[in-house]
Amino acid sequence: MINALRQHWPEYLMEAAGLGLFMISAGVFGTLLEYTQSPVHKVIADPLIRRFLMGLAMGLTAVGIIYSPWGQQSGAHLNPAVTLTFWRLGKVASADAFFYIMAQFCGGVAGVFTVAAVLGTSFALPPVQYAVTMPGSAGAVTAFLAETMISFFLMLTVLVSTNTAKLSRYTGIFAGILLVIYITFEAPFSGMSINPARSFASALAAGLWKALYVYFTAPVIGMLLASFAYQFIRSANDVKCAKLNHHTTRRCIFHCGYRT
Repeated sequence: MINALRQHWPEYLMEAAGLGLFMISAGVFGTLLEYTQSPVHKVIADPLIRRFLMGLAMGLTAVGIIYSPWGQQSGAHLNPAVTLTFWRLGKVASADAFFYIMAQFCGGVAGVFTVAAVLGTSFALPPVQYAVTMPGSAGAVTAFLAETMISFFLMLTVLVSTNTAKLSRYTGIFAGILLVIYITFEAPFSGMSINPARSFASALAAGLWKALYVYFTAPVIGMLLASFAYQFIRSANDVKCAKLNHHTTRRCIFHCGYRT
């Protein structure tokens, strides 16, 4: 554990910074689009259009992080469920998985509290409420099923694209497109999390813990199921690396098949 921390601390900090920046983007655009006194909210009355714009903002944010120099080095997991899935597939060492997950939680919390410090009550009060994820009117069971489904398809897309030579360089774009679709159409059911660290960060700031178990379990279950599905379609040996973007000269700390 200590050796991993000494050798791979830059990647851990990059993961923390990546999710922190993602949460800052979520907070800023969420406030701009959903705070009732925001001029953008007043001009765009249709919630579907606002969700599409939010999805576009977050999709572009994710793409930017994945293809950034830091994302190219850390692998841009930004999500404990992603890290656990690659760990289960044998691509991430246990010590690295532990520190990645700790970094993701810390980065998410830092991002949310940064936005809160800058934007104040416009970010803290409903309906924005620290960008907290909560089940929609259909309830927690529907939210759980929705989160499991969208997490499954996101991870399956990542595994297929990263391990297909002609598609691998476009993995970040595919992930960004899915975020746009999910936020636009799925958000009313679960708030669209797919990320335990992202939901925890908002819940901590808001002090709202209702149904948090949905966001801690469903994304992990969905992504792990995707790994089993991928192994059934192809094989475990077909998974080359845990990076979402391996088209880079930056170092790779994973059990990487590209080096063999």
